[in-house]
Amino acid sequence: MPAPARRTDAARHRSSLAMILEELLERYPRRGDPTLRVNFIAAVDGAVTIDGTSGPLGGPGDKQIFDLLRMTCDALVVAAGTVRTERYDALRLDEAGRAWRRERGLPEFPLMVVVSSSLRLDPGQLVFADAPIRPLVVTSAGQSPPPGLAEVAEILVLGDDEVDLAAMVAELHRRGATQILCEGGPRLFGALIAADLVDEVCLTVSPVLTGGGAGRIAAGLDGHPPRRMALRSVLSSDDMLFLRYARTH
Repeated sequence: MPAPARRTDAARHRSSLAMILEELLERYPRRGDPTLRVNFIAAVDGAVTIDGTSGPLGGPGDKQIFDLLRMTCDALVVAAGTVRTERYDALRLDEAGRAWRRERGLPEFPLMVVVSSSLRLDPGQLVFADAPIRPLVVTSAGQSPPPGLAEVAEILVLGDDEVDLAAMVAELHRRGATQILCEGGPRLFGALIAADLVDEVCLTVSPVLTGGGAGRIAAGLDGHPPRRMALRSVLSSDDMLFLRYARTH
């Protein structure tokens, strides 16, 4: 019999994300233990934005994983600056995603959580105005919400000068949201690292060189000891690389 034809590298890359949902879930599972997972995309040279937003770095494979991580989480945490810059709309899932959650006894939609030290938020933005369930806004003491925000979101004060992220995670766990997904931005990611709250990092490496002065995926104060992460999954598609790292204990 003739030997089977060998697939090219490009074909392997194209097919590596063409897998059924169950196979992809093995790469990005809901874990039994409480988990805070961070999802970011960055260019080969480390840039996290092009012309101020992350959208131009993405592609179909990144969108597939992005959607899957949202589908499997209990709560999605994002900084107010990212909500504004990336023009977040409501956290809605398609019917297939909602059915997947119902079959597992989960609420149809994850909880949207916005971290804002200033409460500089627009209640008319779709992330609030079109939300299927009332989002949670976590802020620090002494902030005054803009008119209308309290009508479209629950406002929770945790911390004095800045948001107490450890208290926020504990409160989400108390509410049953043990699988937490964070989509940034960099300062929030840096603060989560500083508080030693990050359990997993899902990183998409986009095959782009941007140059310029775009920031990195984490920002904040220096002086915190580095933490070792273990590589749990590697996928590639259309020259993009999809990595999942988990903390080591």
